[in-house]
Amino acid sequence: MRVGVLYGGISAEREVSLASGAQVIEALRKLKFDVVPIEVGHDLAAVITALAPAGVRAVDVVFNALHGRFGEDGTIQGVLDWLGIPYTHSGVRASALAMDKLAAKSVFRAAGLPVPEGKAVSIEALAEADPLPRPFVVKPVNEGSSVGVVIIHQGDNRRAEIARTWRFGRVALVEEYIPGRELTVGVLGERALAVTEILPAEGFYDYAAKYAPGGSRHVLPALVHPAITEKALEFALAAHRALGCRGATRADFRYDDTAGEPGRLVLLEVNTQPGLTRTSLLPEQAAFLGISFPELCAWMVEQATCRE
Repeated sequence: MRVGVLYGGISAEREVSLASGAQVIEALRKLKFDVVPIEVGHDLAAVITALAPAGVRAVDVVFNALHGRFGEDGTIQGVLDWLGIPYTHSGVRASALAMDKLAAKSVFRAAGLPVPEGKAVSIEALAEADPLPRPFVVKPVNEGSSVGVVIIHQGDNRRAEIARTWRFGRVALVEEYIPGRELTVGVLGERALAVTEILPAEGFYDYAAKYAPGGSRHVLPALVHPAITEKALEFALAAHRALGCRGATRADFRYDDTAGEPGRLVLLEVNTQPGLTRTSLLPEQAAFLGISFPELCAWMVEQATCRE
């Protein structure tokens, strides 16, 4: 089988995607797939030509290792649907919903899943006054990997500066800050894998903590109350289904146990293109359950399809 691996892209997560793609290419080649690496840049026509020169498909399947805008928001998925090439991970609608944090929260809330209180706020309004009682979180509506996420605590005077230098559109998502612990659950198809607790080396689980060597420590399985483990697995699969996801996803949670266990578990988001780097959580959970990285990649290829 000939597999085209899309990686790189033009989002803020390009470097992460390059790392994910390199890992995937190596793994698939070990399994003797005929791999066609396609590094994605600003020239979409070049990508289409690499996939289907003269309108004829050059690959049997696309492994989508892109992250961030245009790679996991339904854009490239629509292109692949148009070309009729099966691809890994979620389709257009689920990808677009998951990437839009406001839309995803509406879906989760309708499905009865616990989400943080919050609202969309214009950057002008953010510059003028606190939109919620402190502490609160400011995040882009359409970015992943914690790009642009800021926590405003009591005594923090950065709010106006954050608004002035904001580069993620004219609206931000502002949410209550949930104290406690960071948990995550990977999902493969109809199977929730395990619960991992993430312990950042410093601060919160931001971009550097996710991808820098030594940026965070993972506790797998998470040492939490059994009821919370059960709920996290249940909520991750329910969120995956509510969005209409396929293949692999990862659900991120905050767990407030500051008043004791079992505490409050809150769903933050679902990532439809989980990282596949050397420090990524989904491959770690798969390995914990006996699924090697090459086997994980092969499973994704086997699940690849086109979607309307």
